Amino acid sequence: MNMFWSRHSHRPEHARPSGAALDQAAGSSSVPAALKARDLTVGYRQGTRTRVVNRGLNLCLRRGTLAALLGPNGAGKSTLMRTLAGLQPPLAGEVWLDGRPMRALSANELARNLAVVLTDRVDAGYMSAYALAALGRYPYTSWDGRLSAEDEAIIQEAMRAARCESLAARMASELSDGERQRVMLARALAQQTPIILLDEPTAFLDLPRRIEIMHLLRDLAHNTGRAFLISTHDLELALRFADELWLMAADGAFSVGAPDEVSARGDLLRAFAAEGDEVQRYLQGIHR
Repeated sequence: MNMFWSRHSHRPEHARPSGAALDQAAGSSSVPAALKARDLTVGYRQGTRTRVVNRGLNLCLRRGTLAALLGPNGAGKSTLMRTLAGLQPPLAGEVWLDGRPMRALSANELARNLAVVLTDRVDAGYMSAYALAALGRYPYTSWDGRLSAEDEAIIQEAMRAARCESLAARMASELSDGERQRVMLARALAQQTPIILLDEPTAFLDLPRRIEIMHLLRDLAHNTGRAFLISTHDLELALRFADELWLMAADGAFSVGAPDEVSARGDLLRAFAAEGDEVQRYLQGIHR
């Protein structure tokens, strides 16, 4: 029995659903939502002061979808990602994971529903790449962390899926940035969650490795039925590989759609309107 891959089959590219749509459109697709947010307000509370970054967001991330969160610096991408990951509470509204409110989940239940890969470098000490990937099994092991034969099989399959099985015996501290990113992805896959959030997964990588990671994430979303949400500054790669774009503008405007849709509506140009004429010409050029 294959313990890693889901039963979702690959669908042709032209048949991809437009999943990460506004919540009112959620009922229009037969593809189930893995993550939803309703009337979500994100920001920070600092003592008696509250800083709102974005408000009234209605989001839906469907299974089998790779969605890319884009926007200029300061638009609030990291704040939204941290809120959706449960790393900071929303100021208002609700986040739902597989039909259950996030606030009602225990830490262990949350870890079985949602995996997060951050840009922060993990201090792996003297761990091997295999041991680092094996940390993804922590929601399923007992207090002593002992791995069962089933756990070992899941870790091995996760490393194969992330195309890093050849790195298993290497020390994590010796890995390149691209190799480490694939091992961290294997750790998230070993967690066996329906949702995986990745903050800047292509940061610090050269162009070939960035293309490799984006291609891998799209393949994993389509072939395993997981829902992937990434934040990224790689506009061209997001347009090429993502099923959907979530656009955050500096003024708080938020729009969602397939790459061709947001381009045709002019949403991409509006999201980066404050970035200057050169950026506008660049965005117009990559869509010609």
